Amino acid sequence: MNNFCTDAGFVSLNKKGEQICGDHVEIIPGDNLTIAVLADGLGSGVKANILSTLTAKIISTMMANSLTIEDCVSAIAATLPICKVRQIAYSTFTIICIKNNLDAEIIQYDNPQVILLRDGKNYQYSNTSEIMENKIIYKSRLKLHEDDTFIAISDGVVHAGIGNVLNFGWQRDNIVRFMEDVYEKDLTAKTLCSILLNKCYSLYGGEPGDDTTVCTLKIRQRQPVNLLIGPPSDPQDVKKMMVLFFSKEGKHIVCGGTTSDLAARHLGKTLITGFPRYVDAQIPPTAAIEGVDLVTEGVITINRVLEYARDYVLNNENYAHWNYGKDGASQIARLLFKEATDINFYVGKAINPAHQNPDLPIGFSIKMRLIDELASCLKQMGKQIKVSYF
Repeated sequence: MNNFCTDAGFVSLNKKGEQICGDHVEIIPGDNLTIAVLADGLGSGVKANILSTLTAKIISTMMANSLTIEDCVSAIAATLPICKVRQIAYSTFTIICIKNNLDAEIIQYDNPQVILLRDGKNYQYSNTSEIMENKIIYKSRLKLHEDDTFIAISDGVVHAGIGNVLNFGWQRDNIVRFMEDVYEKDLTAKTLCSILLNKCYSLYGGEPGDDTTVCTLKIRQRQPVNLLIGPPSDPQDVKKMMVLFFSKEGKHIVCGGTTSDLAARHLGKTLITGFPRYVDAQIPPTAAIEGVDLVTEGVITINRVLEYARDYVLNNENYAHWNYGKDGASQIARLLFKEATDINFYVGKAINPAHQNPDLPIGFSIKMRLIDELASCLKQMGKQIKVSYF
């Protein structure tokens, strides 16, 4: 068992005037096999969406059940409806299979070639071609390195700028150079998608001429992060809770005033608050305890983290706020979204009377619901989550 995992994410833009995207991405995560399929349906709108959704779901489901790409292509040819206007029926597709986080297989049909960044630079991999159902299918197999980053794109990316700022669209070589320039080792797969998609939106002048999708997979080391919030409902469980929390490998975040006092006492250290410095007027300032990586206020700060998490699992439009912010919520977001692969929550169920105040600017009156939704968002990001209540 290796200590690698696959970070995956995607974002899409709808063609101007369309309410639904003609591209579709399916990601099936797993410890031993991760499958990502990006399908681009013929045309745009509802018909294209049906074609791409069927294609992505058929391929991902069949491959997850160990069927061959030949079986998948045959099933697609037999299933997809025929366009009455063009008398053709297909959805282009890109498949990336990551096996045991050590080996990759890339299968491509009529989509722009997958970009592979190795050590932040373009890596030219080889491929072979086969004819299946009158379609030319390209296959590649390669051994993986840590931080290998696969970037699959629909043709909306290479069409960006046509008739606007670029005569012939955004050529693949230019896209590669752009991604090499913006690449940073600690950027998540989803954030890399967002950066590329924002550039496409800019090249389109804010009016995308085609459905545009980016799907990224990144190989990285597993990194545990532990978050403690709230004292236990039974004061007799304080020691047990603290021992379990601090015995866990990885970074440690403590949230809440009472919780911070308990953590400091358990460690025999001083809780350092200093002079309050609000780097964000709506988020209480952070504190410090020797032996703890981050100490913040509780519910208000976590609620902001949840807002960032909700946005992240959609189109990640707010990544610049949490990626560069100095406040406690931004710091937690970076630890949970960027660094963590495995997250352990330790949640005390003691009720803080202040949280029952309806005038507080928080989304929930009960801390448990806040953590439950945050955990759900993190699971959608592909994180391994464990929540322990006390």
